Order: sequence, then structure tokens, then C-alpha cells
Amino acid sequence: MNDQTPILAMPMSSPSDYYDMSRVRPEVVLAMAKINELGPLFAARAKAVDDEASFPTANYMDLADAGFLGLSIPQEFGGWGFSMGEYAMVGAEIGKYCGATALTFNMHNGSMAWSRFMYDMPNLTDAERAEFAPLRARQFTRAIKERAIYSQPISEGGQNWTSKPNQTQCRKVDGGWMINGFKKFASLAGYCDYYTIVCTEIFEGIEPRHEDTMLFVVPKDAVGLTVKGDWDPLGMRGTNSRDLILKDVFVTEEDLLMPRGIFGKTLPNWPHMMATLAPAYMGVAQGAYDFTIAYLQGRVPGQPPIDRRMYATKRVAVSKMYARLANMRALWWQAFCEGKGMPSKAEVMRIYAAQYNVMEGVQEITAMAIRTCGGQSMLKSLPLERMYRDSRCGALMLPYTSEIMEDYIGVLALYDMSELDKAPGDEGGARNSLWRGDSGSLKGLR
Repeated sequence: MNDQTPILAMPMSSPSDYYDMSRVRPEVVLAMAKINELGPLFAARAKAVDDEASFPTANYMDLADAGFLGLSIPQEFGGWGFSMGEYAMVGAEIGKYCGATALTFNMHNGSMAWSRFMYDMPNLTDAERAEFAPLRARQFTRAIKERAIYSQPISEGGQNWTSKPNQTQCRKVDGGWMINGFKKFASLAGYCDYYTIVCTEIFEGIEPRHEDTMLFVVPKDAVGLTVKGDWDPLGMRGTNSRDLILKDVFVTEEDLLMPRGIFGKTLPNWPHMMATLAPAYMGVAQGAYDFTIAYLQGRVPGQPPIDRRMYATKRVAVSKMYARLANMRALWWQAFCEGKGMPSKAEVMRIYAAQYNVMEGVQEITAMAIRTCGGQSMLKSLPLERMYRDSRCGALMLPYTSEIMEDYIGVLALYDMSELDKAPGDEGGARNSLWRGDSGSLKGLR
């Protein structure tokens, strides 16, 4: 452990309370057990992280010490080789204790997951895979041997980042490229070791195009890269998602996360990759339920041991919370365990529905928890008030906001694949991150 934060552990649920453990690999069981061992310390630090809007550095040190930076990295590179569903289970366990740690942990593992899973896509040629191999080995080695932490800033503010080419642009120069632009809501800003920058390569006489999307790995001390602005949001305050400014940042071929063209060729056929914010919020929902149970039982550390279980209204509320939570997790777990390249339409609709249910359900559960526990639960000295604020953020996060998910599910349900490009409502651009079948590509985004 990396500090002497006092721990007053509150009783929490165990993975066996909500998973069929006979279907979980032993390595994943051990990983979740380790998170639940570290969790009380994460929870003890969470208030200061939230109050100060400071990054949970000590939590990351503990995660690195335990090897979790390699969770999504293939075993041949020293990682754990967890599947998408297994990663999601671990991320949700972190979220029970500290939502901001779970959310930023996803940003690191997202970069590793892109390099891992897109490399395995069947639509890559042997030549593309051969070009990709040394690039991903470089990043995996940094994460394992250097314990390097990666950020994945994509958003540029004010738009669905798939609705038009990234405004952050790169231009070819002698020996590499120059990147100019900005990233909004750049989680881990100032605290990660490397930023995975998504940008558009531009050419003279050609309008910026989706098919020219490039991904570069930029070190935190790169000349021309600065972090600016304050971070004072409603919730998820520990993510430190400030503005990232890039002015004439020089990168080379070795700094590519993946070769030119691979991102646009593979991402549209890996829609689960854009839903990896959901585990953090699944964990927040579970944490709010666990707090409610402990509070009504009089088992919250530092609070009087008052038994509130005799009130029928509170018992009914808990039953409603459990029913909603179990509903959410069942769909969420199935959808993430199905995560793979080239999914079926049914699998895509389930991940969209899971994303929607988690991001909406976490708000419902934290609100019910406050109503059930009563006025004291709104005090900042207790974690439920923080969980409630954190829960409000998920439905707003692009590209899979709740409103976009409502549209995508309805369109896929009502229109055949051949009709998607002509379905009403596509004119505004938000539908550009919609899965469009195995033939989809960023080139097809208008």
C-alpha cells in the first residue's frame, strides 16, 4: 500500500453475490479478489480525491504494483490477456469503491485493448499485421516494464467525435508528422505518461476525411504539448479531465499506435470498444446498493449502529433497487462477454441496450439510495452523495450517450441493414458512430 490512509471498512458485496462463479476463470476470480482487497483503501481515499478534484495517484500505484496495468495486454508480452468481458468485470469492481479510479483505469486499458483486439481482426492483411506488430509491442513493453500509464483523449468538445473528422490534425514533414489541435475532457491530463492522440492527417487540396484518421502515442513531456484549464465538474472529479493543447508536436513512425488505415478499418466492427465506460458506472451502482444495505443495517463505520430495517417502506425500496441492479448486470455481463470483432446485429443491439441501461440505471439506483437512506445520506461525509454526483456523468459521455443509444436501438430494430443509410434522422451526424455491419468503415461515415 502506498500511504497510511485510515481504513474503516464498510461491508461490501462479493462477486459471488452477482456472478455465476462457475463461469468465471480462476485468474479473473483472483483479480476481482485483489480489487476487493484494495477497495477499502480506494474508498478511504475517495473523499479527498473528490473534494480536491485531485487524481487518485496512490490508487494507480497500488494497481500498478499488483500488475493491473497489463490487464488487457496479451500474455506473451507479460500481460494478463483478459477478454473484454473479463476486463469489464474487474473495472466494475474498482467502481464499487471509487468511480473516478475505475473511469480513468478504463482510459489506460482502452489504449492497450485497441492495440490488442484490433490486431486480431480478420479483415487485416498479413502485411498490415506485420506492420502493426512492432508498434503494439512497443506500447505493451512500456506498460509492463516501465509501468507506463496511458490516457486516451478523443473528445474535442461540442460534437460527437465520429460525426466529422477530428479537428486535431497532423501534417507530414521530414522524418514524421506535426500535430496541431486540442482535446477536451482529456482524462488523466498531467498524470499519465503517454497520450493516445486521435487526429486527422491532412493533405494539400483535399478536405479532411475520416479515412485519414491517425493514432499517435505522445509522451507527456513532448515539446509543444501543454495541459490547460481548471477541472471543477459535478462528478467524477478525480479524473482530472483538463484541456490538452498540441502545438507543432513532432511524432515519427515509431510513435504510431497502429499503422495508417487500421483504426478506420477495424473500429466500426468493434462496437463494444466504445462501451468500455460502462463498467465504472456498473460499479458505482453496486456501491450505492451496498451502502444502502450497510446503512439500513447500522453497519456504516463512524455512524451510530441504528437498525432501520423494520420500516416496510425501506424494505420495499431495497427490493426495487436490487431488482433494477440485477436486471442491469445480467444484460451488461452478457453483452460484454459477447464483445468481439465482427459481432452480429443481435450482439450489437445488446451492447447498445446494456450501455443505455447502465448509464440510466446507475442514476436511478443512486437516487433511490438517497431517498431510502434519508437526509443524512446527502452529507459529504458519507460516500452516497459522491456516488450520486458521479452517476450523472455517464449518460453524457460520447459517442454512446443515452440519447444516441435510444436512436441506434430504434433504428436497428425497425430498419433492415440495407436501409440504414436512408433512415430518417441521419442528417445531423450523431448517427455516424452507428454500427453498419461487417462492411462498415470510417470511410462510410459522412
